[in-house]
Amino acid sequence: MPGELFGPILVTDALLDATGDRAWLQALLEAEAALADAEAEVGVVPPEAARAIGAACREVSLDAGQLGRAARAGGNPVIPLAAALRRAVPDGARPWVHWGATSQDILDTAAMLVSKRALALIEADLAGLARECANLAHAHRHTLMVGRTLLQPAVPITFGLKAAGWLVATLDARRDLVHAAGELAAQLGGAAGTLASLGDQGPAVAALFAHKLGLAEAVLPWHTARQRVARLACALGTAAGTASKVAWDVALLMQAEVGEATEPAAPGRGGSSTMPHKRNPVGAAVVGAACRQAQALVPVLLQAVVAEHERAVGAWQAEWGSLSELLALAGGAVARTRETVAGLEVHAPVMASNLERSRGAVMAERVSLALAPRLGREEAAAAVARAIASGRDLGDELGAEGLVGEDERAQWLDPRSYLGATGTWIDRALEAWGERR
Repeated sequence: MPGELFGPILVTDALLDATGDRAWLQALLEAEAALADAEAEVGVVPPEAARAIGAACREVSLDAGQLGRAARAGGNPVIPLAAALRRAVPDGARPWVHWGATSQDILDTAAMLVSKRALALIEADLAGLARECANLAHAHRHTLMVGRTLLQPAVPITFGLKAAGWLVATLDARRDLVHAAGELAAQLGGAAGTLASLGDQGPAVAALFAHKLGLAEAVLPWHTARQRVARLACALGTAAGTASKVAWDVALLMQAEVGEATEPAAPGRGGSSTMPHKRNPVGAAVVGAACRQAQALVPVLLQAVVAEHERAVGAWQAEWGSLSELLALAGGAVARTRETVAGLEVHAPVMASNLERSRGAVMAERVSLALAPRLGREEAAAAVARAIASGRDLGDELGAEGLVGEDERAQWLDPRSYLGATGTWIDRALEAWGERR
């Protein structure tokens, strides 16, 4: 997990809490308590034993560091945790602690609980980011700017269209994350997935166990069927990448040579330790750092899909810390991007000025297509290229060559006349946002 020095830079306090050691300990104990409760309900465990186990799970004091060190011998923290619970309950309840379960049952279930709580925070931030993008798309549907491809001026667009693109990408990322969250299932299979230790009550206990924890009931135990974790990892990696795309666009618009947008201002934010004149895209830097780290963790969780027989050697164990970090970092990227977009300063006059500074070059496609019926497509493109290379205004140069009349110039070189389906795309994005809310 991100440490106390670097973690708060990249991750919100809420996500640090939701994915940290205390959250894992709480989830492990909740799983043990729910197991005993479910087993008591079907008559496998004495009710008084289940009550004692539940009380111990609520009251026992555990140190994550000590538990982790004690776990070295067995390879997972559930073994010493179960031992601590046995010490904390009355003698009569001790045999029933962790009854019928294997360590992976409790750890996988805890991982699903940690994921569920972290995903609720991330999904809320994705919803907030979508709302802020929708606000920008609506407010700037007519705000003209240069559209850029391969970092170079291309054709005119509106800032509303750019924001609409952010919006749809965010909606897609949120949809994938919500789908992955719906697949978070409790794990209960016992030693090799048969639940033989529970006799004919195994399926009933598994169903109650999932219900009590608010998790889905799996079709069958998934000890070595890690697809749900892999899909979650991919959804988190996509969410982090979507946030980083938006933040990176803002960083590029912030360049002094462009100056079309600025991250939210705050005392000390974006400053330089040596250059007082600078206003750095610190939000984009933080989001980019979180995204790079998050996406590097996705392959670790994808590799866990290759899990041998009924219990894997190393694949499942590699998930614990990786999943925690991925949840935290992806969520941190989304939260910071939401903050950036919510307070984004849009400099519409600079956008207009940059369009004018192109001296009509951003209308080159429009003009060459309009001249093609008259000159032929290749000669029209060559004539426009020569006019741009002259360094003069495109309309002036073509007018001087007798290729463009005054009426044609007013029509062909007006950026507002070459926005194509921009308005339709913005409307569709806003409609999609309304539907998915």
